[in-house]
Amino acid sequence: MIKNKRITLKTKILGLISSLILLIITLLASVFAYLQAIDTRNQVEQLALQAAKSISLMPELRDAIEQEELETQFRPIAEQVRDQVNASNIIIENRDKIIYSHVDQNDSRESGLDETNDLALLYGGSTIFEVERRSGSVIVGKVPIMAEYGDFDRIIGVVSVEFLKTDIYRNIISRIKTIVFAAIIILTLGIIGGIFLTKSIRKDILGLEPHEISSLYLERSAILLSIKEGILAVDQNGLLTLINHSAKEMMNINEKMIIGQHINDVLKISTIEEVLQTGETIHDVEIFLNHKVFIFNVIPIIYNNQIKGAVSSFRDKTELKNLINTISEVRDYSEGLRAQTHEYTNKLYLLSGLLQLERYKDAFDFIQKESITYQHRNQILFNQIHDTNVQAILLGKLGKASEKKIILEMDPESHVDPLPSHIGVTDIITIIGNLIDNAFDAVANQQSKKVSFSITGFGNDIIIEVTDNGEGFPEDKIDTLFTLGYSSKGKNRGYGLFNVKRIVESLSGTIEVHHVKTGGAIFTVYLPKKALM
Repeated sequence: MIKNKRITLKTKILGLISSLILLIITLLASVFAYLQAIDTRNQVEQLALQAAKSISLMPELRDAIEQEELETQFRPIAEQVRDQVNASNIIIENRDKIIYSHVDQNDSRESGLDETNDLALLYGGSTIFEVERRSGSVIVGKVPIMAEYGDFDRIIGVVSVEFLKTDIYRNIISRIKTIVFAAIIILTLGIIGGIFLTKSIRKDILGLEPHEISSLYLERSAILLSIKEGILAVDQNGLLTLINHSAKEMMNINEKMIIGQHINDVLKISTIEEVLQTGETIHDVEIFLNHKVFIFNVIPIIYNNQIKGAVSSFRDKTELKNLINTISEVRDYSEGLRAQTHEYTNKLYLLSGLLQLERYKDAFDFIQKESITYQHRNQILFNQIHDTNVQAILLGKLGKASEKKIILEMDPESHVDPLPSHIGVTDIITIIGNLIDNAFDAVANQQSKKVSFSITGFGNDIIIEVTDNGEGFPEDKIDTLFTLGYSSKGKNRGYGLFNVKRIVESLSGTIEVHHVKTGGAIFTVYLPKKALM
């Protein structure tokens, strides 16, 4: 299997920097070479013309021509001028031939007249041109030589100063070599700077490559979406940097642009600021937010012994409590059925004993009494209450009441159709189960223990009512009955009525508490049949 070889970040950065520097240097060197070539050629042309003019004006040159002693008298002067201007050749011509050549004196015996001599010899004009010689292409500056004859000047010859183009290019190449040397130094410094830059970037990204960061980001997004717990993260300044979908749902956050806001502006969570200050991990802390109880874990992000931020995970304890309550209710139903089974067994033993003692009339009266009681109960339970979940709850509570020697009466006027779909099984279990259990606790110490239950579905609301003959509640405690953790029965209690109120309110319903004149309390719940948006 062939693995795809990925280019590292270091290679990409160094390659990019080197390519940019090389491109810039190449462009600048090309432009410089082009401009330098043009400028140098112009300078050489002007220098050739100026040198030729300077030579043509020398009295020594005119004397040497007239005396035909150019080789002996003019050569030292020509060599001096050549050395000063770095010319390749200086040529003196008369109207007939070359009479002096600095490079090769034998040229004086050769015919070397140029067609360009006409401009200088006939019109006394100066010219610059390029021509091919045996040594190569040269740039020539040609100027006439003027001599005084009486009242007028006469042209006695021309001076040509030549520069080899190879010498010009050699000078340009020498300058370009200097540029290339400087470019190599700049390129080296750029590569060294690129190496330090890549090290700094890799340090900031913890040595990861871009494709690894991309993969981690995609995996993180998938993980955050799959986690049911709420996750949020802040930086060292307490600014929110991450929050997953579950956290928004649990905290009822609808804002989209909350990233970058301070955590206290979004959620009042003091434990996160505490972790940012101390750097100590916090586990399983209960925090009350938005009428819910959450269990928070906060872990600091520490890098190079510095606190860079914190990550918090949390879960809704209220939901956990609901699950526990549901399990508890199922267990209670099971115990209630067990209690009913135990009670029926005892009654069967009683009937068996009466029959063995031939007390047939007492046995018949006992059967009649039990039959009337169960017929009345079943009439209400099965013929008037048509929701199977409510039937199951009440059957369990009847068994539990029988075991605790509590009379659980059902209102003969109770009548309800199957509950609407927006009222879930857990909702109705929590509401009815907690209200009846609360009533059982209220009458536990009474001599006559009686609890009444009623449910009706007439009109637009489903009305559930539970009445007990307990001691009731003090007037100043009614407002705190539904507060989380409040209970008159000791610690680790006070969740039942809190959960009832929370669920009732989530279903857009209401709950009321009233005193009974003869003692006890009445809890009334109103649940709309139609879900309110």
